[in-house]
Amino acid sequence: MKQIFYISLLLILIPFFVVLISIKPVKKDLIDEAPTEKKIFVRVKREKNENIEQIELEDYIVGVLAGEMPVSFHIEALKAQAVASRSYVLKRMEYNKDNNYDVVDSVNNQVYLDNDYLKQRWGSKYEENISKLKKAVSETKSQYVEYEGEIADALFFSTSNGFTENSEDIFNNKIPYLRSVESVWDEETSPVFKDQKQYKTTDFFNLLDIEQSDNLEIKVVKNSESGRILKILINGVEMKGSEVRTKLALRSTDFEIEENDGKIVIKTSGYGHGVGMSQYGALGMAKEGYKYDEILKHYYQGTAINSYKQK
Repeated sequence: MKQIFYISLLLILIPFFVVLISIKPVKKDLIDEAPTEKKIFVRVKREKNENIEQIELEDYIVGVLAGEMPVSFHIEALKAQAVASRSYVLKRMEYNKDNNYDVVDSVNNQVYLDNDYLKQRWGSKYEENISKLKKAVSETKSQYVEYEGEIADALFFSTSNGFTENSEDIFNNKIPYLRSVESVWDEETSPVFKDQKQYKTTDFFNLLDIEQSDNLEIKVVKNSESGRILKILINGVEMKGSEVRTKLALRSTDFEIEENDGKIVIKTSGYGHGVGMSQYGALGMAKEGYKYDEILKHYYQGTAINSYKQK
């Protein structure tokens, strides 16, 4: 009887020992290599109080979308802006890794608006609007514009004059993916495609720091490929188009100056520096059925969309 008991016990225990023998210990280095989510934080300097805040990257992009593009825009345009803005800040994080902040929260980098401000601004529309922006960010999570294995400096602006600008005509550096491309949608989609400013003759010359005379003589010396003014002679004084734009607070360097009834009238086409993605152009493309990646590849020539890895 005892013999039968011992044989039965042995039959029960043998599979248990076999299982123990077959289980191999997990190496520590394999555990260390297992991916774990690590969030990326942007160091944002708030210009109002000069405090530096650590903001999680994807949350930061939501706030930038709120500050840089109307929430009423088509979702594909918002998604294109999300990827462009993510690329822009990742590039600034590369540039500023040895500094104490990456970006400021204004037009000097990208406008960032926090939730407290947006709740006041949008009121009862807050939940609807923030959900739309979060959708644009979540559906492009981690994505950025890449050129030949590097994060692209995805510059953007409001409205083109029908073409974007070559980078070297504005910022001196020739960047292969920031080329002048056609942007035919802006005239129809943008409320700021055309603008006009008027100055008293005295104010005009004072602002430009040019000696006033009875006659106004204008001669365009050099235009860019897109038609914007690079150099201009005003009463014999040569100036850069960008300098005239800054001093007269013009919307664009595509401008015409004329004298009318004793006043100086300046007409402009487009709004912004003109390099990279036109936001109202992106809106027009989205309305025609283009997806966000197609919009980005149009404005950033020869680029691809990649994703950063969270480990």
